[in-house]
Amino acid sequence: MKIAVLSGKGGTGKTFVSVNLSFAVDNSNYIDCDVEEPNGHLFFKPNIIKSEKVHVKIPNINNELCNGCRRCVDFCKFNALAYIKDKVYVFDEICHSCGGCMLLCPEKAISEKDKEIGEIQEGIFKNSNIYTGILNPGEETGVSIIKKLLKIAGNKPYTFIDCPPGSSCSVMESIKDVDYCILVVEPTVFGVHNFNMVYNLVKLFDKPYGVVLNKCLDGENPAEKYCNEKNIKVLCKIPFEHELGNINSNAEIASEKNEKYKSLFSSLLKTIKEEVK
Repeated sequence: MKIAVLSGKGGTGKTFVSVNLSFAVDNSNYIDCDVEEPNGHLFFKPNIIKSEKVHVKIPNINNELCNGCRRCVDFCKFNALAYIKDKVYVFDEICHSCGGCMLLCPEKAISEKDKEIGEIQEGIFKNSNIYTGILNPGEETGVSIIKKLLKIAGNKPYTFIDCPPGSSCSVMESIKDVDYCILVVEPTVFGVHNFNMVYNLVKLFDKPYGVVLNKCLDGENPAEKYCNEKNIKVLCKIPFEHELGNINSNAEIASEKNEKYKSLFSSLLKTIKEEVK
């Protein structure tokens, strides 16, 4: 079963939930698709067994063959090509590696070359495999890294995908083949506002989903109120506790440190299994 963990913004507890779910299973894949700021490995501290660079294809222009027709420039919807003073220039930072310019060129003046955008690390933690994607600073998108991460992950009973925050292309790539989506929300007006984006995204992808309310305090909870109004299933509520905060801030796994938290996440997984049936 592939389970994606999403949030509308950073800091809601998305990695906290996915890491602890993975630990509670003890025989799973944990895939950190938050390639701009991956930090799941800080909790697992895995033994790294493999590291691989990730490359994408970008245009390589032969200006001696180019006749200046500008078809490539007009075709590129990302404005990654420009024709200036009888030359085609490539802005590789915003190129999406679609290859369309090369196919369109009537003079065959465009070939492709590799550009390194990041790397993938595979590690072992107890009986689980930990996969981490790392995007190089300044790169426009990590979709290619996420695609490769999801492709190389081995077969395990459970795969937990720690998605990037928000609802961008990287998130869409992360959830497209999953069986279930967990939406992590914090009990603030800001949390609800950003939650609405990922809520609409999983509905658009027609994925089964449920909500984990994190950092819950006594009193009114705007996130819980929103879920009740929209008839959204709340899978569990995680309390805002001093002990939990200390464990998390020290990059320790709550389910490993305290049986109470392991029981909470085991129960959460059981609820999800019943939802997917």
